[in-house]
Amino acid sequence: MKRTSEESQSRLPDNSALKQQQLPAYRLQLTATGVLSGFFATGVFCLGVGIILILSAKSIKEIEIKYTKICGNCAKLREDATNFDKECTCSIPFYLSETMQGNVYMYYKLYGFYQNLYRYILSRSNSQLLGTDLKDVGSCAPFSKSHDGTPIAPCGAIANSIFNDTIILSYNLNSSIPIEVPMLRSGITWWTDKYVKFQNPRSKNLSTAFAGTTKPPSWVKPVYELDKEDPENNGFLNDDFIVWMRAAAFPTFKKLYRRLNRIQYFTEGLPAGLAYTVTGAVTWLASFSMMAIHLMLKDRKMFFIQQ
Repeated sequence: MKRTSEESQSRLPDNSALKQQQLPAYRLQLTATGVLSGFFATGVFCLGVGIILILSAKSIKEIEIKYTKICGNCAKLREDATNFDKECTCSIPFYLSETMQGNVYMYYKLYGFYQNLYRYILSRSNSQLLGTDLKDVGSCAPFSKSHDGTPIAPCGAIANSIFNDTIILSYNLNSSIPIEVPMLRSGITWWTDKYVKFQNPRSKNLSTAFAGTTKPPSWVKPVYELDKEDPENNGFLNDDFIVWMRAAAFPTFKKLYRRLNRIQYFTEGLPAGLAYTVTGAVTWLASFSMMAIHLMLKDRKMFFIQQ
C-alpha cells in the first residue's frame, strides 16, 4: 500500500506556477459605459462620412447611355465565340441639355456580370502580374496554358474576360464632321495597383520579356501591344487592364474608362454614402437598445451559487 502511494505521488507534476497553471493572467472586462461609448462613436463617424459623401454626390451630374439594344448587331456577332477578333461599330447620338462644369469622367457599366464568384476571383496569378514569374500559372485554371502547353500571360479567367469595347466620344459643332473629344486614359487606377500590385518583367524590350508566353484565348492582341502609342501604358501596367482586374463586389458595377481632368473627389459617393449612413443608423439603434437593456438590469442584484 505504501509503495503504491509513493508511485502515484512520483507522477504528479512539479509544484511550479507553470505546471500547476497558476501563472498570472489578465481578463479583459468591458464595462457597459465603454461598450456604449464605442458604439456611439462608430455611429457618429459612419453617419458623418455618409452624409458628406451623399451631399458631394448630389452635386454630380450623371448621364447614362445604354447601347446594348442599339448595338444589338454587335452583341449578336459576339454570341459566336469564334468572332472575338472581328470588329463591329455602331454610333449612338445624344444631346447634352446643359453644360457640364468641372471634371468629366466616362464609365462603362455592366449588368449581371458576377465578378465576385469565388473560382473566378482565384483564377489569376499575382506573382505573374508582379512580373517576377511569368510561368507561374498554377492557380489560373482553366486559362493557364494554351492547347500546346504555352503559359498564358496574363493568365486566369479575370484577364481573359476583360472589357474590350472601344468607346470614342465626339461632337458636332456647326458642322456635319464629328470632332473627337480627347479623353485621357491615364490616372484611372488606384495608386497601389499601378505601383505596387502590377509590374512588367524587367527587360529593355517588352515583347522580348513576354517571350515564351501567349495571349489569353479571347484577346485580339498580346498584352505587350495593348497601347502602342504609349509605352508606359503597356503590358501589365496598362490602365484599362488594371481597372478590370480589380474585381467588383456586386453583379452590376461601373468602372472608370476615361477622364478629362484629374480626379479630385470620390465620384461614386452616393452608394458609399448610403452604406455609411445605414451603418451609422444601425449602430446608433443598437447603442440605444443596449443602453435601455443596461438601465433595466442595472438595479437587479445578481446571485451566484458556488458549489
